[in-house]
Amino acid sequence: MHDYQRQFIDFMVEAGVLTFGDFTTKSGRKTPYFVNTGKYRSGSQLARLGRAYADAIERSFPAGFDCLFGPAYKGIPLVVAVSMAFAERGREVEFCFNRKEAKDHGEGGLLVGRPLKDGDRVLIVEDVTTAGTSIRETVPLLRAAAKIQLAGLVVSVDRQERASDASTRSALAEVGAEFAMPTAAIVTIDEVVEHLGARLTDADRARITAYRAQYGAHGA
Repeated sequence: MHDYQRQFIDFMVEAGVLTFGDFTTKSGRKTPYFVNTGKYRSGSQLARLGRAYADAIERSFPAGFDCLFGPAYKGIPLVVAVSMAFAERGREVEFCFNRKEAKDHGEGGLLVGRPLKDGDRVLIVEDVTTAGTSIRETVPLLRAAAKIQLAGLVVSVDRQERASDASTRSALAEVGAEFAMPTAAIVTIDEVVEHLGARLTDADRARITAYRAQYGAHGA
């Protein structure tokens, strides 16, 4: 693991974004851990979050990109934070995001921010991908706007679990294969468990092990 990954895990715990216990995901699975990026609520937290994403992007997407895209709603502050983190490093990065409903006045349309044009390499920034639903909704929006290229998808935490019982690959890997784009995460759940070590209770560790055995991905 890199230092920025260890720091990010500690940051998530400190911010109350990463918690352990008994939760239910949107898919209905009972999970022993939960990542709620809605808990980020201050400028300093968003600044740290943006830098962590920027670190992961610089490491994982050497081919580059032309624009960041944040799916509404949680993706909107994420692309703003990441864009600002790159600005701190002297790199101007533009972004766009979608509305939930098309605007029928003013400039109109579904997308806000950088106008997409043919050939643009778009990097999608998400919080967590559990089933890939939001990405399957996002890609048609982008392709309707222009003949873009998907530069990839980056998330904060890879849960490393199967999108469905019929799959062996992780949800992140599956959506990447479906749209022929690279995917990456700031950290994986295995890295989280490794780094937190003894800070996890025996009960938490046992629940995570059981959950990974039931839902964990077994292929790339």
